[in-house]
Amino acid sequence: MSSKPESPSDASIDAGIEFVASCELPTPWATFTLHGFIEHDTGKEHLALSLGTFDDGAPVLARVHSECLTGDALFSQRCDCGAQLETALQKIAEEGRGVLLYLRQEGRGIGLLNKIRAYRLQEQGADTVEANHQLGFGDDLRDYTLCKPMLQHMGIASLRLMTNNPRKVAALGKDGVPVESRIPLIVNRNRFNTRYLDTKAEKLGHLLAAADSVG
Repeated sequence: MSSKPESPSDASIDAGIEFVASCELPTPWATFTLHGFIEHDTGKEHLALSLGTFDDGAPVLARVHSECLTGDALFSQRCDCGAQLETALQKIAEEGRGVLLYLRQEGRGIGLLNKIRAYRLQEQGADTVEANHQLGFGDDLRDYTLCKPMLQHMGIASLRLMTNNPRKVAALGKDGVPVESRIPLIVNRNRFNTRYLDTKAEKLGHLLAAADSVG
């Protein structure tokens, strides 16, 4: 079951982002509707994958996923991103209703080439936060302000969010996206990413244990 694609005439501009078009996207788990948006200030192209209808006003199972080319497309085991993306789509398909926002914010906002530089620093002993600092960046540069207009375009008012990151929950709430509950997405701990995951827990506050609720 897929949500009905919008036509290009539905395009709208809100908070600097414009809906461009949508189409069906068959995947191994379900046929989603793929929505394309463009962010005018940066030229970045963001995506949403939706399944089902949202007109009942109930909180929607969701994942706000930041692009990770190395993990999502190149199967890197240095992080848990690719596994989180796949698992989130599977869970949405199992429920028959949900949305995944795919934001072009590689490397917690530092970009792909800087992420490669950060990986090199990690190979020399830095952890993922220290590597960002050595390159002159903050811990996490991601911006979630575009999520609300993207969700509004699809008629989604509140989320049941799949994440281990309470900062993301807080940021979405601050930007006007209520998160009714947090659903842990703990997957793919392995010998290559153990330090990375431990650092996210210790320095970035990620919750890598039991489920909890917010709101």
